[in-house]
Amino acid sequence: MIPLKDMTPRRSLPVVTLLLIAVNVAVFFYQITLPAAASDAFVRTYALTPYKVQLALEGHRYTMLQAALPLFTSMFLHGGFLHILGNMWFLWIFGGNVEDRMGPASYLLFYIVCGLGSAVAQMAFSWGSHIPSLGASGAISGVLGAYIVFFPGSRILTLVPLFIIWFMARIPAVVFIGLWFLVQFLSGLGSIQTPGAANTGGVAWWAHVGGFLLGVLLARGAGPRRTAASYS
Repeated sequence: MIPLKDMTPRRSLPVVTLLLIAVNVAVFFYQITLPAAASDAFVRTYALTPYKVQLALEGHRYTMLQAALPLFTSMFLHGGFLHILGNMWFLWIFGGNVEDRMGPASYLLFYIVCGLGSAVAQMAFSWGSHIPSLGASGAISGVLGAYIVFFPGSRILTLVPLFIIWFMARIPAVVFIGLWFLVQFLSGLGSIQTPGAANTGGVAWWAHVGGFLLGVLLARGAGPRRTAASYS
C-alpha cells in the first residue's frame, strides 16, 4: 500500500518537516556526487556500525565520539534513490500534522530523539555487526507512532494493489499504520531467526520497531490533544 495523502488538514506550513526533507536530500546528493572510494569512506564514517561501538566500549581503535556520532549522522544518509524517496514521502505525508500538533521546536527534538532511539534499538539487535546502518526511517517511524496517537481516526488516501488492479481507498490511520507496524515487527522477528542476518545487510527492521514504539510513548506524554477544527 502506498500512502498518497492524509486527509486531516494542517493549520500551518510544516517548516521543520520541509527543512528535514531538504537536509536529507542535500546530504544524499552530496553523497552521490563523491567518487566511489570517497563515497564508501563517507558512509563508513557517518553510518552507524555496531562493531565500532563495541570496539570503542572495549577501549580499542575508536573513540566513543567516533563510534557514537553516527547515532545522529546516520539518520541523514541513504542507500539509493528509492530509499530516500520512500523515506521522504512518508515524512511528508505524516510529518506535517505531527509538527502542527507538537509545534516546530518540540517536533524537531522529538524527531531527533526518535532517530537516536531507533539507532540504539537496531544496534541492540545487531550487536557486533560490521554492516553500516543508515537512513531516516527510524526517526520517521517515530513520526508514525506519534501520528497514530494524535490522529487515529484520520483517513489516509492510499493506493492499494490487488493483483493486477490498483485502486484508491481512504484507510483509517490506525489500520494503515497498524498494518505497517505489524509487517516491521514480524520481519524483525524473522531477521532474528535467520542465522547471520546481522551481517548480511538489508532493512533495519528493529530501527523501525524501536522508533515507532518510542514515538508512541513520547506522543502519549505530550499532553492533551488540540481541539479539532473545521476547514472549508
